[in-house]
Amino acid sequence: MVAMRLTALLLVGLGLAGCMQSRYEPASEANFSAKDRELLASVPYAKATIPEPYRRHIVDYHRREAAGTIVIDTDARYLYYVLPERKAIRYGVTIGEEALVWSGVAKIERKTEWPTWTPTKEIKQRLGPEIPNFVGPGPHNPMGARALYLFTGNKDTLYRIHGTNQPEYIGSAISSGCIRMTNEDVIDLYNRVKLGAIVVVLAPTHGDSPHNPRVALGVGSTSPY
Repeated sequence: MVAMRLTALLLVGLGLAGCMQSRYEPASEANFSAKDRELLASVPYAKATIPEPYRRHIVDYHRREAAGTIVIDTDARYLYYVLPERKAIRYGVTIGEEALVWSGVAKIERKTEWPTWTPTKEIKQRLGPEIPNFVGPGPHNPMGARALYLFTGNKDTLYRIHGTNQPEYIGSAISSGCIRMTNEDVIDLYNRVKLGAIVVVLAPTHGDSPHNPRVALGVGSTSPY
């Protein structure tokens, strides 16, 4: 009986796998600039092993947004960059804590390589007085290697898609609301995204990814961190 149940579970798993094609897309340094290679060669943080579901994959795309759109499923901790022919690149991300998650539709109106960071008054109040007033560019900077700035109309939402100096938290909810990616992934996304690209951030509990690793692992929607 146990053997039959295991066989049935295996068949179900294979059937589900066939419903959504996924191909692992290894991180490549081909699009790194000389500055990227120099700065990322001596990062001040430990190299993290990203869980397989949050590594970069090319997947069948289940929604109807146009190619070039960014869609963020905060429930699953996925960012999709939509490709032609119902495909997408799926990246794992870190999202904001529950009370800090932003959702809605915006546009990318600014792109920056190796950005600086000036924390807002709210961030300093939340994280404490030891937070500096300004952090220059580099791998020590919480913004990481690239930043994409989200605007609604002509108004800066103050939310960003950016790199990180804490790659070990990919798949968690610990940020001040922004979307963090590994530096390798944000460089890849930055090179693909055009100014004016639409960004759709799905509201919490409205995620619709065919595979949600947090559900599969029995993890709640909010990180303990």
